[in-house]
Amino acid sequence: MNQRAYTLGIITGSGPEAGLDMWAKILRHTQDMMGCSFRGDLDAPRLVAVSEPELGLSMDLRENEDAVWAAMERAVQQIAPQVDAFAIACNTLNWFAPKIEVLLAKMGVSARLVSFQSVVASEIRRSGSGRVGLLGAAPVVALDEYSAYATLTPVFDLETPAEPQALQGLIHDVKRLGSTDASLAPRLEEIILSMEAQTVLLACTELPLIARPVQGKTLIDVTDAVAAALAGLALEHHRAAA
Repeated sequence: MNQRAYTLGIITGSGPEAGLDMWAKILRHTQDMMGCSFRGDLDAPRLVAVSEPELGLSMDLRENEDAVWAAMERAVQQIAPQVDAFAIACNTLNWFAPKIEVLLAKMGVSARLVSFQSVVASEIRRSGSGRVGLLGAAPVVALDEYSAYATLTPVFDLETPAEPQALQGLIHDVKRLGSTDASLAPRLEEIILSMEAQTVLLACTELPLIARPVQGKTLIDVTDAVAAALAGLALEHHRAAA
């Protein structure tokens, strides 16, 4: 039996569009990295996606921790044996990264989780910025024990929005109205302009779906950065096998 090709994975569901967005960005980064040698379909990374609707309960992670972890555990158990590296297309859900690492070890699989927080740390260092804005769902920007990015606060100067509930409402509306609703992008721009930091992390998978350039600000799409990391892993193994 032929050994399967190096395989990437995406866990999605909070929301489903976030998984589609990540996959599209993995494809784009693969093409950009390969340049003129890219042959289209034959060079697209092999990928497995699991979309679990109950992960949507993560919008109130503190209240729904047990139910969300049960859904995440099912998703990891399904995807991990099929992939070599995977990401969770949701900033909030990356809070479970330590528990997922323990689960992967218990499962005895070699699949690697590429966590959002590890990629964000690299992106902040690369940007050279002092103060960095952090935009995300309420559990993320709270920077408390339920935030995936709380571990970054001793190392980086993170600015969060003055009115986090306005941002939370916007994220809910992206899920409810869809990313094409014309009222959403101006609301995000207003929030970004209210921040002092010139570099702003879009640390919610809904936000890049509605983001547009903002004068005087550098926006870092965390999903895009994670997609680039995944594409790079797949391409590295593709070249090694050639």
